[in-house]
Amino acid sequence: MKIEGKVVAVTGASGGIGEATALLLAARGAKLVLGARRLDRLEALASRITAAGGEADFTRTDVRRRDDLAALVNLALERFGKLDVLVNNAGIGPISPLDDLRVEEWEDMIDINIKGVLYGIAAALPVFRSQGFGHFVNTASTAGLITRPAMAVYSGTKFAVRAISEGLRQEAGDKLRVTIITPGFVHTNFIETVNNPAVRAQLEEARDKFAIPPEAIARAIVFAIEQPAEVDVGEIVVRPTAQG
Repeated sequence: MKIEGKVVAVTGASGGIGEATALLLAARGAKLVLGARRLDRLEALASRITAAGGEADFTRTDVRRRDDLAALVNLALERFGKLDVLVNNAGIGPISPLDDLRVEEWEDMIDINIKGVLYGIAAALPVFRSQGFGHFVNTASTAGLITRPAMAVYSGTKFAVRAISEGLRQEAGDKLRVTIITPGFVHTNFIETVNNPAVRAQLEEARDKFAIPPEAIARAIVFAIEQPAEVDVGEIVVRPTAQG
């Protein structure tokens, strides 16, 4: 049960769950390879880790671009010689009623939440097979367990993440591990992408009442990663106690 020396790549690392996960892993001795679209925030995070005595590198990563995921994995191999874990964490949730017909937002959710995970798998799976070890940690959502009004498309993408992850687990064999992390309402910048005023106001009220910090999800991710190689943590659901 150790993390020290493991090489972990994290998408969506510039804030929220990704940032909290990177910091906690670095504190436990992991070597980080950070990916996100906001390069300035990645640089600041990497500097924070190295200033504390850790090791981290970064590259601008738009998970809608397959080449960017390949570059993230390649950076891990070039810098550290291996990749132990890929945390497919990048995701967005501009939720709205279907009647709003925000089709471009639907497409963004599909491209980032589903294709981004698939592109990560495509980049890391051959490496993991070649190494004979590797661990995928894919961030889903409690919206992937139950659908609510205004969440149809977002929920659909997270159902997809869970299905893809479970399929991957069944195909992985006895050397690779696959974990689904299923957060409930977390206090991140998730709401900033919501453009329907009524939905946004409702979410802000709920967030201020009971959302949990991203560090709670980071601890779940670390728990899954630190298990011995023969233990595969299939899924962890972490939600606020007050969440229905």
